[in-house]
Amino acid sequence: MLKNSIYKSIGFVLICAAYTACKLPEVAQRSENKQVPLNFAGSVDTLNSTHVKWSEFFKDQYLVNLIDTALKNNQELNITLQEIEIARNEIRIKKGELLPGVNYKLGAGIEKVGRYTSSGAGDASTDITPGREVPDPLADYNFGLQASWEADIWHKLRNGKQAAVNRYLSTVEGKHFVISNLIAEIANSYYELLAQDNELEIVRKNIDLQNNALELMKVQKQATRVTELAVRKFEAEVLNSKSLEFEIQQKVTETENRINLLLGRYPQEIARDKGKFADLVPPVFQAGIPAQLLSNRPDIKKAEFELTAAKLDVKIAKAQFYPSLGISANLGFQAFNPAYLIRIPESLAYSLAGDLVGPLINRNGIKAEYLNANARQLQAVYNYERSILTGYLEVANQLSGISNLQKSYELKAKQVQALTQSIEISNDLFKSARADYFEVLMTQRDALQSRLELIETKKQQLNAVVNIYRALGGGWN
Repeated sequence: MLKNSIYKSIGFVLICAAYTACKLPEVAQRSENKQVPLNFAGSVDTLNSTHVKWSEFFKDQYLVNLIDTALKNNQELNITLQEIEIARNEIRIKKGELLPGVNYKLGAGIEKVGRYTSSGAGDASTDITPGREVPDPLADYNFGLQASWEADIWHKLRNGKQAAVNRYLSTVEGKHFVISNLIAEIANSYYELLAQDNELEIVRKNIDLQNNALELMKVQKQATRVTELAVRKFEAEVLNSKSLEFEIQQKVTETENRINLLLGRYPQEIARDKGKFADLVPPVFQAGIPAQLLSNRPDIKKAEFELTAAKLDVKIAKAQFYPSLGISANLGFQAFNPAYLIRIPESLAYSLAGDLVGPLINRNGIKAEYLNANARQLQAVYNYERSILTGYLEVANQLSGISNLQKSYELKAKQVQALTQSIEISNDLFKSARADYFEVLMTQRDALQSRLELIETKKQQLNAVVNIYRALGGGWN
């Protein structure tokens, strides 16, 4: 009779487990797309320049020193390093959940029960030792070990540990991504600073040129060859150039402080070779093939690890529908008097129990978490695909930019040469009364503008090389 009752109970539990396992909510499924074009537009190289370390890629020692300082002191990078440490500790937590939990216990207490209760009446009619009644109130002293363990039948705990491992690897790739962006931002700011130094030098030379032209206008006015209007026009042009000088000086200060912020230090002058910018030549860059983005770009690898963790989260949420098997045990000594605690076997106490627990009726919370886990998995799929697409487009844009900027720089260099020669021609024509002052003024203005644009184009060229180095995943190693 008892055996039949046990069999019925086990059968009922198995039916409940099968019911909860089979009635899973419907969810959308989608596999990630890892397909990328075979090559970048206009590029068929298989070699990849991002395999070169940043310390070898950048030849300017001042820039190398700045990057090296930033990698030690940058606050954002240090914050990311702590995120890695948190993720590493999360793996330890998940590993611990796979092992039995063992605790020690020391306890002491006292209990007074009512005389006219079942416990009180039983104690009153019972001798705790021959000829000695149960003490009232009754003390309780105990010490021993407690253990509990959940059998990982459905791999819920193992999947949780593996998900933690993938999230740890994701944070490591996140650190690499921060490093790549940090190196690129410092390099771009450094080249911007050099460009501003050269702009400042050009503006100051142009002020000297304009002052000479202003003095010439004053002489010509005394000779009644020009009017006061010409003098005032040239004077205004000198004042405008001096105002531009201070604007550029302010930009220099702000750029220096932006670099100092990246280096994690208070404002100070950035060491650099101010006269080197005009001689800088953007290096020849080899982009490789798009498929290399999947293994080179930290943000794509980070998204891939996050996607793997999200898939495991779905399995963990699904396992919540199944019953879990728990085992608990206690071993120790217990007595009403400390003098009896070490008596064996009288004071020895132990227990062993197992339980099978699973959801039966109210499963809405588990369903919601399962649906949320699946939705987060779909988010991770879309984020992974977006990372690949973003990486490809960034590289394609920078490759196009390098080509177009090179052509633009060559044309602007010729423009600067032509306008520089025009300044001397306009001055000679003015002295021989074959050109008016307005032509001289406009020629100087156009020449200044062309020189500033040439510097800006060179800066954009250097930035494009830095950006494609970053876009292809270089710098962090």
